[in-house]
Amino acid sequence: MAERKLKLAVIGGGNGSFAAVVDAVEAGHDTRWWRRSMDSFGPVAESRSVTVIDHAGTRQVPVSPTDDLARALDGAELILAPIPAFGQKELAQALAPHLVDGQVIYLPPGTFGSYLMMKAIRDASCTADIAIAETGTLPWLCRKPDAGTVRITTRASRLPTGVLPARMSDHALAVISAAFPGAIEPVEDALSGALMNAGPIIHPPLILMNAGPIQHFDSWDIHNEGTQPATRAVHDALDAERIAIREALGYGAPHFPLADHYNTSDWMYGNLAHDKLVGSGDWHEPLDLYDHRYMTEDIGQGLAFLVSVGDWVGVPCPVARGLLAIAGAVTGRDWLAEGRTLGSMDLAGMDRAALQTMLREGI
Repeated sequence: MAERKLKLAVIGGGNGSFAAVVDAVEAGHDTRWWRRSMDSFGPVAESRSVTVIDHAGTRQVPVSPTDDLARALDGAELILAPIPAFGQKELAQALAPHLVDGQVIYLPPGTFGSYLMMKAIRDASCTADIAIAETGTLPWLCRKPDAGTVRITTRASRLPTGVLPARMSDHALAVISAAFPGAIEPVEDALSGALMNAGPIIHPPLILMNAGPIQHFDSWDIHNEGTQPATRAVHDALDAERIAIREALGYGAPHFPLADHYNTSDWMYGNLAHDKLVGSGDWHEPLDLYDHRYMTEDIGQGLAFLVSVGDWVGVPCPVARGLLAIAGAVTGRDWLAEGRTLGSMDLAGMDRAALQTMLREGI
């Protein structure tokens, strides 16, 4: 059977958006790429191409950049949005006037952005019967060495994905699977997908326990010299809290424990992913603890969300809460108060039956 070809829109200009565009184009999908302005594309706006470097070598991939959102979304079956969690609400408001029945938005990963975006879309009076899905990690280990190039170290081989509303799972997962053949693994619903997010588990210990060398040296590889047994012990304890929350909510295995990323070939990025990441040297980089996405997204959005769900379901999270407090001391910000939580999304007062109905039927 021939592989299904999609009409696909990619949103944003970060590492993941660059990787998404080149992979979609090379797979033969009809791909449009949207950013707010043509100027934001830099050299790509003129060259209409991206340089990609991966295991197959270096090559130029033709792309179709646009700052016309209506044009980018016209006929798109899949809207791929690997953008920061803190940009999801604004994106949803921009998308709302253009969405039509059957379209699928994919957030890799999402931090329960599926709900946040769906609520914003409904608040904008959009009634289109769409699905928003999210998964546990960015589908690429990648970095942009310059404004027109992306280096892809490896690609995800397993992407546990949940859909809001869950009643549209079959349709949404079929569409997403056309873009990521063989990688999509269904989970129960969008909250289950959100609780697969690896970013709030791997990055907070790495940046907070390496804060000294990060601020002392011009560049530091948190995945190489920064990943020591003490850090891994905190990873394991933090991940145990995430898994306990999943189990308390009735979500089943596999839970994709982070330990598998280091110890086996059975995690989201498959065989020897950590070794490939370290071997690339691409993560030996300068980090600003105050405004890097590891802080503003993985802690301010993801870790705050995890703690709030633990509070809601009655699962203690001393390690997550402690890391959140340390991050607050470092940055002078109260992440639990200003970050993404069930409370900030007006869900903390919802009982489990009502939440399950919403997850199944949508908003």
